[in-house]
Amino acid sequence: MPIKMAADHKILSIDSDLNKIQDYDLLLERILYEARRVVNADAGSIYIREDDQIAIKYAQNDTKQKRLPPGEKEVYPLFKIPINEKSISGYVAMTGNSLRLRDVYHLPAGLPFSYASKYDQESNYKTTSMLTVPLINQDDVVRGVIQIINATDKTGKVISFTKADEELVCHFATKATEALQRARINRKLITRPIAMAEMRDPKETGAHVNRVAGYSGELYEHWAYKQGLPVKRIASEKDNFKQAAMLHDVGKVAISDLILKKPAKFTEEEYLIMQTHTWRGAHLFDDPESDMEAMALDVALTHHENWDGTGYPGWVDLKTGKPTKIGLDGRALRRKGEEISIWGRIVAIADVYDALVSARVYKQAWTEEKVLDELRAMKGSKFDPAVVDIFFEIYPRILQVRQRYPDAAAD
Repeated sequence: MPIKMAADHKILSIDSDLNKIQDYDLLLERILYEARRVVNADAGSIYIREDDQIAIKYAQNDTKQKRLPPGEKEVYPLFKIPINEKSISGYVAMTGNSLRLRDVYHLPAGLPFSYASKYDQESNYKTTSMLTVPLINQDDVVRGVIQIINATDKTGKVISFTKADEELVCHFATKATEALQRARINRKLITRPIAMAEMRDPKETGAHVNRVAGYSGELYEHWAYKQGLPVKRIASEKDNFKQAAMLHDVGKVAISDLILKKPAKFTEEEYLIMQTHTWRGAHLFDDPESDMEAMALDVALTHHENWDGTGYPGWVDLKTGKPTKIGLDGRALRRKGEEISIWGRIVAIADVYDALVSARVYKQAWTEEKVLDELRAMKGSKFDPAVVDIFFEIYPRILQVRQRYPDAAAD
């Protein structure tokens, strides 16, 4: 098979895989991974345009990842770069032209940009060859930048990127930008009911639901890894789960503004009404037509259930909210332990953590230490002990999600 034909076939295969991914953030990660894979690059990062800057969204580094224990992920700093000619990625975002550099420490004379070696110093890594490619949409607007680092040969030796590599990644970037546009539209469709809730409930902010989804995805991935689930299944379920987690409080669209916006403590009657947002939200996904909708049903219904059986709503009819399981004492039965889906058990801790660390018009944020102590105290009562353990095992990744979605950026 001719080289160009083989390359085109490879891109078509990757394009098909990208179009199966629904979650925007997971798609960004996958795009970066595939861009590195097609040219055998050791590391890289992907940036998305935000006004007159580009913000790093994800970074990957095989060399550094190999230094970590199995199941752990590299946590990297998040930052923004001005779109101008002073940096390599900023220059590519400004001009819309790709750059192929043999050695970033020995750039040709006359170039307006320089390489920021501080990133190598901070990460104990040596960047040599670099290929930086713009993500340009159908309106010829630069939406982001892919920067891949250190092409390697079959022995692992760092080599230069070739002209063929550049052409291949540029072609791939076109397909990737199309996939990102589709994912953006998909996220907007999912977040429309969330936006309705945000207008009515001061607790439901866009940043909050993105953080809850982000925490939930990371918690699930590590839980699934420890369960020994297949990699492809983990990737597929994480994709669906992150979207479902965003919809955890969608049932609040059916709750009165008088209750949602009440700054004082609820009366007993108001609290009972508020509890109905669980089954009302689940009812929206009754008779689910996809795995994501089935997860969304589970999440909406069970994210306020407690491990010890003291949560709500219990076993109820999704249309009426009436109990469907009654105990010998005549009381409605509650879900407990593993009767609660793993989706609900994960979102439970993600939702509570974010609520406690976040400042709102009606409350101050708790200190991080106080929040972590509270989560430990609720281990085995409100929360699944195994999920609490996983939370602390991946805590640096939790903090990174918070940094990625600050309140000021979305409220």
